[in-house]
Amino acid sequence: MDYALDADQESYRQSVRRFATTVLAPHYQSDDRAARFRRELATDMARMGLTGLRIPEEHGGQDASAVIAGIAAEEVGRADFNAAYLIINTVLISDVIVRNATREQQAAWLPGIASGQTVPCICITEPGHGTDAASMEVRAEPAAHPAEGWTLHGEKTSITLGMDADHAVVLARTGGPGARGISAFWVDLHHPSVTRSQFDDLGSRAIGRASLHFDATPIPADGLIGQPGQGFVSVMQGFDYSRAVIGLACLGAAQISLDEALQWCRDREAFGAPIGTFQGVSFPLAEAATYLKGARHVCFEALWRKDQGLDHSAEAAMAKFWAPKLATEVIHQCLLTVGHLAYSSEAPFGQRLRDVIGLEIGDGTAQVSKLVISRHLLGRAFAP
Repeated sequence: MDYALDADQESYRQSVRRFATTVLAPHYQSDDRAARFRRELATDMARMGLTGLRIPEEHGGQDASAVIAGIAAEEVGRADFNAAYLIINTVLISDVIVRNATREQQAAWLPGIASGQTVPCICITEPGHGTDAASMEVRAEPAAHPAEGWTLHGEKTSITLGMDADHAVVLARTGGPGARGISAFWVDLHHPSVTRSQFDDLGSRAIGRASLHFDATPIPADGLIGQPGQGFVSVMQGFDYSRAVIGLACLGAAQISLDEALQWCRDREAFGAPIGTFQGVSFPLAEAATYLKGARHVCFEALWRKDQGLDHSAEAAMAKFWAPKLATEVIHQCLLTVGHLAYSSEAPFGQRLRDVIGLEIGDGTAQVSKLVISRHLLGRAFAP
């Protein structure tokens, strides 16, 4: 059993940290204040290979392991939590396309994602269906002639990068009720039949969460990903490991906050001594460091199991419900430790807190994660 990154993984971690610190971090707070997505973010990250991590080399990607994707997400999350969404989205969407699309589709779609020229998003949630995604109502209607493809009708909501994405993997109903009636499509979001409405969010304001309305949006025949009726299952399989990547992005934001709070405890003096010498100050940070280490191990175990071809659903669910919750708690504690200076909008603690809360909601609630874990532990017949 090896608990350390190998030499190549550690070297990669350091290179991503240098890039994220020098290129991404300076824009973290200003992008939030502007509430806008900079297209340069995608191309800057692409030059580092961060938008093509799970894309085969023949299509311009890195063909990296799931563990490497997790390392990248954690390091980017330290510097610019919102930039980590580009990793989260691209590793999930690339996985869905690589596993289910034809070779011709992969050759047409993946190079743009890898190069940063195509910013993708994934459209699942609807106004009336979030957690109960298998009940979605957005429909893809077949054209009169099969060669003409489909038309898409309805609304998707709470879509990360929805205001700025170029293409989307859209889940839509093509058959009867339930998950087996849902198919996945690659949809051009620049078509005039697509309208977008931006949310005014508490956090992650630079990412542009939105509702997307599809008014008979055309989808060519080769826009269907995989077989009809298999879209829901294929995307859920992708979530099984992307949720661990999400966890590591959140832990990155928490870890940098802890690092800053620890340095404050060395520098700040009260009653003639560094405040770190007081148990009431140092013990909560010791607890935070312990919990962060435990959550990091859970996340990386899920990704390691993915790389080994082992079942990782329960571990990914553990990572998803625990890491964002823990990150929120740790950042809050660090803000309190630094005190009045951290409460200012000039400091990054408040923004990190607002940002990570979003992933306590998005990509699967804690309740759903615990349901997955319960069924793994007890067996489906004995669990909720």
